[in-house]
Amino acid sequence: MTDPDVHTLTGPYVLDALPEDERAGFEAHLAECAFCTTEVAELREAAVKLATPVATPPPPALKANVLAALEHTRQLPPLVPGQSPTPVVQRRFSRRSVLALAAAALAVAGAGGVAIDQYREKTDAVQANERMAAVLTQPDARTVRGPVAGGGQATVVASAQADAAVVVLRNLPKLSGNRTWQLWMIDPSQTAHSVGLASGDEAQVLNGDVTGMVAFGLTVEPPGGSTKPTLPAAALIPMT
Repeated sequence: MTDPDVHTLTGPYVLDALPEDERAGFEAHLAECAFCTTEVAELREAAVKLATPVATPPPPALKANVLAALEHTRQLPPLVPGQSPTPVVQRRFSRRSVLALAAAALAVAGAGGVAIDQYREKTDAVQANERMAAVLTQPDARTVRGPVAGGGQATVVASAQADAAVVVLRNLPKLSGNRTWQLWMIDPSQTAHSVGLASGDEAQVLNGDVTGMVAFGLTVEPPGGSTKPTLPAAALIPMT
């Protein structure tokens, strides 16, 4: 494998998607190539950020409340050999049983909002990780990077074939005055297209507005972003 071919394997290597022979060759290449070593470290960091689910412990009283409710809830009778089990549809619940089940439901509902939010956040993280993998494993995926004014670095892995990109922002300076970072893709006519906002160090998957773009830009904007980039840009990285 030539060096340019090796460089395109960084994404699949991060995702453990390389055959053993290519993995061995790429790991040998990593020992000598500072560019690929840096890229692998950055993409691994992005993968961790996108794949890590957000977890919040349930309220301390949740378990005790549910167990207390279950103590007053009638259970199904034990099975006796030679005797058919009582069909569930034929059983009737007493008023006390219904109230006990309602109490258990209310105890769970007390953490329902948190549980639903956790599920959605975890699902979003998994989906984002899958989208990132789809970009990194594209045969035409290419990596560009550049410094950010005031400190930090922006890395972009883009695939024209997928019309998508992964953007990794690292070690950015803290913004004051409720300012925000805004991401842009610049087309051949030098028109900037907004592709998202960032509060600081993070990894984002961009879908669309990537194919045919000639540069990636990063600017500091008011809350909510701007329709046009505020100049000078904090970063302007050629994509070609």
